[in-house]
Amino acid sequence: AVGELGRLALEQLRRGAAPRACETAARKLNIGVDIIQHGVEGLVYLLTESSKLMISEVDFQDSIHVLGFSDELNKSLLQLYLDNRKEIRSILGELAPRLPSYHSLEWRLDVQLASRSLRQQIKPAVTMKLHLNQNEDQTAQVLQTDPATLLHLIQQLEQALGEMKMNHCRRIVRNMK
Repeated sequence: AVGELGRLALEQLRRGAAPRACETAARKLNIGVDIIQHGVEGLVYLLTESSKLMISEVDFQDSIHVLGFSDELNKSLLQLYLDNRKEIRSILGELAPRLPSYHSLEWRLDVQLASRSLRQQIKPAVTMKLHLNQNEDQTAQVLQTDPATLLHLIQQLEQALGEMKMNHCRRIVRNMK
């Protein structure tokens, strides 16, 4: 049964959900379809999270030992994880979104000092041209704002960077890698 669930979990990772395969496995094992689907989903979650974190054999065994399975089942799950973790990581890498990356920034400060109706006014504006790289293509985004909004944005980004230095955030980031 574990081998069948493992095969279904890997197929779900490779090709997506396969309800017919779950129905076939349920008939073969004389178990309800819902139980098979939940088992496959749980196994997919276990394998993807373990592969994401690249946990060692000992850590994997400790993680599944808490679940209260038999030693034979724990060994089967460990072998399934060890045999397929590289393939699972490559599948997860393909599913990750490709976000644009920073290339350069051009900026200009424009100040309107007067107009026909108002002879004395000061109206500053900051214009930025953000150059991005995405899949070997370069794109540019033009943004314009007033200095007060720009200062508020800078303060928010500095606050976020300050929070990243906290121990709680460091632990989360360390576990994400």
